[in-house]
Amino acid sequence: MAMPLTNPAADTSVAAEARQATRLRVDLACQSAAFTTDPFSEEFTRSLPVLQDAGYRRVVLGPLDPSSRGIEALGQRIHDAGLVPITMAVQSPEANVMSDEPTVRRRGFDQLRRFVNMTMRMGGDQLNGVPYGVHGDTTARPAEGALAHTAQLVGDVADEAAAAGILMTFEVVNRYETSVLNTAAQAVRFVELSGSRNLKIHLDTFHMAIEEKDLLGSVAHALPHLGYLEFGQSSRGLLSTGSLDLSRILKEVQALGYAGRFGVEGFSRAVMQESVADALKIWDTTFRTGEEFVRDAAALFA
Repeated sequence: MAMPLTNPAADTSVAAEARQATRLRVDLACQSAAFTTDPFSEEFTRSLPVLQDAGYRRVVLGPLDPSSRGIEALGQRIHDAGLVPITMAVQSPEANVMSDEPTVRRRGFDQLRRFVNMTMRMGGDQLNGVPYGVHGDTTARPAEGALAHTAQLVGDVADEAAAAGILMTFEVVNRYETSVLNTAAQAVRFVELSGSRNLKIHLDTFHMAIEEKDLLGSVAHALPHLGYLEFGQSSRGLLSTGSLDLSRILKEVQALGYAGRFGVEGFSRAVMQESVADALKIWDTTFRTGEEFVRDAAALFA
């Protein structure tokens, strides 16, 4: 019989004490795709002590089916390693809060609520993702009315999540991945339209480098609503190699007053399932092992 999930808000476990051997300056999460895109695999299980030893506090999971068997056991495995899961919400053509069809829109809303429930069952305290539409749909920018309605629905889910102790964020991604929200200014407007005090913004330096005229100015603009800041390099590989000066960006966003959670993300075809690598357009081997990526990234925050 599985032991009850530990409370992620209470950092008093033996595993948490063990983590003190490697101390980072921030509350840092790593996208699990650096090791594998299958969280139910042995490779994922082997990655957890590597992350914990390197000083990470959280592991970010890719999209999961809330009805999958083994969700609770996966959460327990993560907690047993001294980490906390961050989950991801997505939409589909059949369940999409941005849809013009009321039935499809309702299914999208219900799907987001299932992701909140799944996060709670896994003992997580943060839900990331693209909850405002189908990721990959770049057909047209939505009308203001449709955007406002979508924002209100997502805001309602964020309020429900907050009541369960879960921070809900939405990621701002580039124009090649969505036509809904591409910039920090658009994200701030989305939060305002939502009417929710609990809906927070997730910014990612990889996407910002494509879309923002002033990366640091955009962080400053979003700061009152910023819940998660993710560092990704231009190459999608090691954070120490690429066109973005992430060390400077880290110092400057902290000088702006950002003291929330940070994440790191890297993708390498060598460690990914081929279908996922194809979907994300990851064609190259940017690092050989997940450990290589996480230790390189942790050095930025040491």
